[in-house]
Amino acid sequence: MAEITFRQALNETLREELQRDENVFLMGEEIGNFEGSYKITAGLMKEFGPRRVVDTPIAENGFVGMATGAAMLGLRPVVEIMTINFIIMAMDEIVNHAAKIYYMFGGQCPIPLVIRTPGGGGQQLSATHSQNLEVWFAHVPGLKVVAPATPEDAKGLLRSAILDNNPVIFLENLALYNLKGEVPSGYYTTPIGKAKVAKEGTDLTIISYSNMVPVALDVARRIQQENGLNIEVVDIRSLRPLDTETLINSVKKTNRAIIFEGDWRSYGVGAEITAMLQEEAFDYLDAPIKRVAALEVPLPYAKPLELAALTGSKQLVDAINEIAPRRRRR
Repeated sequence: MAEITFRQALNETLREELQRDENVFLMGEEIGNFEGSYKITAGLMKEFGPRRVVDTPIAENGFVGMATGAAMLGLRPVVEIMTINFIIMAMDEIVNHAAKIYYMFGGQCPIPLVIRTPGGGGQQLSATHSQNLEVWFAHVPGLKVVAPATPEDAKGLLRSAILDNNPVIFLENLALYNLKGEVPSGYYTTPIGKAKVAKEGTDLTIISYSNMVPVALDVARRIQQENGLNIEVVDIRSLRPLDTETLINSVKKTNRAIIFEGDWRSYGVGAEITAMLQEEAFDYLDAPIKRVAALEVPLPYAKPLELAALTGSKQLVDAINEIAPRRRRR
């Protein structure tokens, strides 16, 4: 398998889908001549032209509405929102229209719309450009929400999203764009709604997604080497639909769980998963479920303050030491 970056995996998938299906086209601010703020669409306008790679005005509500209309007519638009922080401008089009038309029309009008957008902190972009707003969309019936953590899943999930007849919010964390990983050759898809056990374990489960997965894997492997604690890491991959079966089965095996997420703790993804596990796997729990998340403040610009507000390996290790089996504690 070839080793490529997360960014390259996205670019390759867009190119392959544009070649495969003439109904696929791209829309977004500066994605054509400028090749996108993060160069995900590099070379695509030159190859496919301005009818397939459409530079839009700075008007998220306008071009997301246009994309929804195009999807209603049978096209398969892939929209890039420059950053998830700007998606707020298009909430009406996404939540009140794209998410509901398929249902309200009795299944007669699919909405094969993909909205790609990067987010997350750690890049010193300040409070209004560093948010994780995925839980807003995971709350809405009619939307699918995916958050790959590896180049392999970035490619497989993006292709699945483009093939899907429902609107899909495709989340890309900025910290992952340069991450390298092996990607299978040939045409493949990664199923939406299916979590992945990224590391098998028996003593404790860490449940995570997006850029927190590599951190969780690093911590789990390091702790296993240091004291033998065998930690399982589950990559959710899909926030809606959520693969509850895989999460429940992991907790039944390990009897302990930590949800490790990059967004704010209150009302977050971790809160939903904790509630579900309490309802479905309570009798298997030997310790309270822990949530590890970012501090609930607008993210500061100053680097030391930004790092202090974000969550990371130290906070995860502290949580592990709190609930790990006593015989394994350091």
